[in-house]
Amino acid sequence: MSGKVDFGGDRELSSNPEVTKLRQIFSQVPASADGWEKSWEKGVTPWDLGQPTPVVLHLLETGTLPKGRILVPGCGTGYDVVAMASPDRHVLGLDISSTAVKKANEWSSSLPNANYFNFLAADFFTWQPMELFDMVFEYTFFPAIDPCMRPSWAKKMADILKPDGELITLIYLIDNRESGPPFSNSLADYEEVLKPMGFTALSIQDNDLAVGPRRGKEKLGRWKRCSNNSSL
Repeated sequence: MSGKVDFGGDRELSSNPEVTKLRQIFSQVPASADGWEKSWEKGVTPWDLGQPTPVVLHLLETGTLPKGRILVPGCGTGYDVVAMASPDRHVLGLDISSTAVKKANEWSSSLPNANYFNFLAADFFTWQPMELFDMVFEYTFFPAIDPCMRPSWAKKMADILKPDGELITLIYLIDNRESGPPFSNSLADYEEVLKPMGFTALSIQDNDLAVGPRRGKEKLGRWKRCSNNSSL
């Protein structure tokens, strides 16, 4: 999910009215997919910055963002998708909410680089791409899913990346949350599920460009999927 209100730091989550509304929505629906659809319908999207993620712009400006076929799962309104898209980068934004995808298409379809990105409403865990990806960029998606789904998240990442493809995770650290979304997560949680799938951390760095209450709570993780660990 990539815009109006910030998740805030872990101490602020319980008192953040938008996060409270989000959890109320999820308590009233039978399935997670219904929760995300309802949250978009009601405009309860506390993860959405309303602009491209600053670190994405930094990676683009410094020439350190991979080129090729790119996936952004949980793309929301698609600011990061559009920011990355160029003749060198064909970007697919995926979201389980058809409302989110509709909003993404509405604001972006007439942009000059519209030929280089697409949006698709689908469940990340059951969707099967026609082609593999050179890179996946993930932000606010990992803490949005139930922790029991994290091994499946890592398996899917391995399945959809090309040999030697790169996974970039902007890790938003949340502590001491017994329920969600968003759920508690740590760097160790990523390592626990990614390493068995053949991913090696190229670098883990503090994200100095994190916004608002997220400052000091984000790390940029770059992971390489080794070719001899392909699960395809």
